[in-house]
Amino acid sequence: MSTSDASAIPHGHESAHTHGASCSHAPARTDRTVRRLQVLTICWMLVECSVALTAAWRAHSPALLAFGSDSSVELLSAIVVLLQFTSVFKVSTERAALIAGILLYLLAGIVAVISVSALVLRIEPDTSKLGIGITLIALTIMPILSRAKRKHANEIGNRALAADAVQSATCAYLAGLTLLGLILNATLHIRWVDPLAALIAIPIIVIEARRAMRGEACC
Repeated sequence: MSTSDASAIPHGHESAHTHGASCSHAPARTDRTVRRLQVLTICWMLVECSVALTAAWRAHSPALLAFGSDSSVELLSAIVVLLQFTSVFKVSTERAALIAGILLYLLAGIVAVISVSALVLRIEPDTSKLGIGITLIALTIMPILSRAKRKHANEIGNRALAADAVQSATCAYLAGLTLLGLILNATLHIRWVDPLAALIAIPIIVIEARRAMRGEACC
């Protein structure tokens, strides 16, 4: 064996060893990133939920109440997924994905009841600057979180995280609808737009709930 061949063997072995070490560290880095995403989601959902529900109560707004309810569901979903990546209390991927899908169905029911009640009872919501502000911020933050979660869910094949990405995408969608309804109500004083905006969101929530339970990516 030549000197060059002999020197090539350790080099190749070292490269393989280095590659194996980097691969072993990749899942750990991904887990840390997912944990950070979920903690960030939980912190934001606490703010979003409390502000949206407070604004809904002040303005008597069905759309804001639906949006705040969605925030509470998103909060629970984020906690469930976070538990998968902790050693304190682990939840299986299948069970976490199932819970996330059920929470989306629950959200659809909440939105339907609130919106129909508002239309039947002819509730006239007031202008809510607080609601406009919180939905505008959510419309900026949630798509970013949703894309990041979807990316990592595809990398590690985690159905629950994919379902949680659906939750975040739905939250952004509801934020857009709610913001539109609030702006039309504030500028043109079209009161029925508020509950109608919430009703329009129901079909997409149901579709995404079905996809979440199957572990499919959101559209």
